[in-house]
Amino acid sequence: MTQFALSALAATRALRSLFEPTPLQRNEFLSKRYGADIWLKREDLTPVRSYKLRGAFTAMRKQIEADPEAGHFVCASAGNHAQGMAFACRHFGVKGTIFMPVTTPQQKIDKTRTFGGDKVEIVLTGDYFDQTLAASKTYCSEAGAHFLAPFDDEDVIEGQASVAVEILDQLGSAPDLVVIPVGGGGLASGVTGYLRATAPETGFRFVEPQGGASLTAAIDAGGPVTITKVNSFVDGAAVARIGDLPFAALDWVTPEQILRAPEDRVCVTMIQMLNVEGIVLEPAGALSIDVLPELGADIRGKTVVCIVSGGNFDFERLPEVRERAQRFSGMKKYFILRLPQRPGALREFLQMLGPEDDVARFEYLKKSARNFGSVLIGIETKRPEAFAELFQKLDAGGFSYRDITEDETLAEFLI
Repeated sequence: MTQFALSALAATRALRSLFEPTPLQRNEFLSKRYGADIWLKREDLTPVRSYKLRGAFTAMRKQIEADPEAGHFVCASAGNHAQGMAFACRHFGVKGTIFMPVTTPQQKIDKTRTFGGDKVEIVLTGDYFDQTLAASKTYCSEAGAHFLAPFDDEDVIEGQASVAVEILDQLGSAPDLVVIPVGGGGLASGVTGYLRATAPETGFRFVEPQGGASLTAAIDAGGPVTITKVNSFVDGAAVARIGDLPFAALDWVTPEQILRAPEDRVCVTMIQMLNVEGIVLEPAGALSIDVLPELGADIRGKTVVCIVSGGNFDFERLPEVRERAQRFSGMKKYFILRLPQRPGALREFLQMLGPEDDVARFEYLKKSARNFGSVLIGIETKRPEAFAELFQKLDAGGFSYRDITEDETLAEFLI
């Protein structure tokens, strides 16, 4: 057994003073759907509803063991890492200063403060995370505190490896495949580091959000690079640059082992798991489940563990998630219709709608001295094929229209 594996075992034992192992649950719904033995490692059920507590606790514990006088920790985070550090600060009774962007939702600020109690101070600064990070590091240096990195830290990686220790203990044997979400790479490097040493027969697939594929970019470039444009929707995994230490531990990964999940498709998975299984997932927490259809025949008859990385979901985002899911599934579209400005034209259009079609958006203002007016229309339906039928009727009726559902610029401005 490697030294890293031994350290991961020690980290796991130490974590038991904080919380019991998160459940490893066989999911009957997914197992039947994909003809495999699908297990979910429920990291959404830690005390802070994500795996981030493992790394924060481990790094803080080891720092205090090495320097008993260490009593002040600093981090920059707008999400799960902040909550994990806050919880650990309260556990060890040390001071924590957590920097968050000014734009951080109040719900996340309140949760972080709840977990840390009077042991943490929250500093809101910067409109963008890079500004927040720079301010936190400057403060940390001036205060002589210890900076707690979210993923680019050997002790944090060691703590995240405890997920793999628990998987082997709970399953009782090595799984055929483990599906791991990737952001900064701390979880992926920790889990694979332990399993490659103790269960070499286990295979891996890595999942990144399509708009934040930092591992893919690093492998293509031969080292970590910064992505210039990141889609932040999958906020728990949308990282512009994978950590140097995680990538050094993942440099054996091939492009074929990496899958990229479209953000809107992730919403379909989130809605499905909520409606069918009653499991509340944040976007990053749904990544490993979202790619199961792509694995297809490769997982049939095999034992597959999907790491569900977190469940910190603000239900104020539910309308957006539902909207994205409907659009990806083809059951909601937006289009601009050129409507003749004459009596009865609107009635003609409405009569073209099918029995399962519903008008979700309609904006029209009659213009004077014009023959036609533009109408913004949103239509929901229960069958994606209904839109082909509607568009066929519009064509036959001589109506001019433009589907803007996939036009990102117009959709963001109008919808």
